[in-house]
Amino acid sequence: MQNLSLTWQTAGGAAVGLYGGAYLAARVRRPGPSALLREAGTLLALFALWQLVGHLSVMSADHALDRASWIHRTELAIGLPDEASWQAATMRCPVLVKLANYYYAAMHFAVMLAVLFWVFLRHRERYAWVRNTVVITTAVCLLVQFIPVAPPRMLPQNGFVDVAAQYGQSVYGGAVGGVVVADQLSAMPSVHVAWSVLAAVAVVRVSPSPFRWVMVLHPVLTVAVVVVTANHFWADGIVAVAILLFAYAVLALLARRRGRTSAETEARPRAASEERVEQVT
Repeated sequence: MQNLSLTWQTAGGAAVGLYGGAYLAARVRRPGPSALLREAGTLLALFALWQLVGHLSVMSADHALDRASWIHRTELAIGLPDEASWQAATMRCPVLVKLANYYYAAMHFAVMLAVLFWVFLRHRERYAWVRNTVVITTAVCLLVQFIPVAPPRMLPQNGFVDVAAQYGQSVYGGAVGGVVVADQLSAMPSVHVAWSVLAAVAVVRVSPSPFRWVMVLHPVLTVAVVVVTANHFWADGIVAVAILLFAYAVLALLARRRGRTSAETEARPRAASEERVEQVT
């Protein structure tokens, strides 16, 4: 399976080009295209940063496997299900394994981009909230990923199998057409899980449709997929959801502060007016 990810250089250059297009569109007074180009540029810039972090580390990668082994031992010690047993059960049906590999490779970006595009076009007033959640969540995940952690598939001694490589569907193979592969030691936390939960929450909160709850299937499937493909531990997903909750808390706090500031700003002229009336009377 080809890895269609852009390099951080290509994504960064494209982001600069989109920002330039947004500036030109604003100069000719085309606010719609300008906003769309600006938001696309922001997302590409974020993706470029993500790709860049995948090639950097503030700690030695030598202990990435040790950290992965420690996570697995700790999960078993506290009673979490063994991911290796889940994978072994799924491997009895090769079709399911191949579908899981495709889902892992394709749906991560596709669903998130589709949700952002839909909110931008149909519910513009809620777009900033969704976009800011993506930015904060991804930024915190990137900070955590500076500490390299190997995925379960790199622990064959623990019973895990790299099923994507086994079926020739790995997105972590050699570069394709000059495209640099994604980093393999960023298993903690799982951005796949964080984005899937974020997308589902956005659709459920923004859409008025009674069918919006179908979107909950996406994070459920994503969690199952990252486990049976041995790309992430349970702990990776748990930490990712905790980071997402942190992002929501930050946005709620900022909104509350903005509300208080607005209320105080509106109260000052009113108080001054009442004071002048009292002085006149």
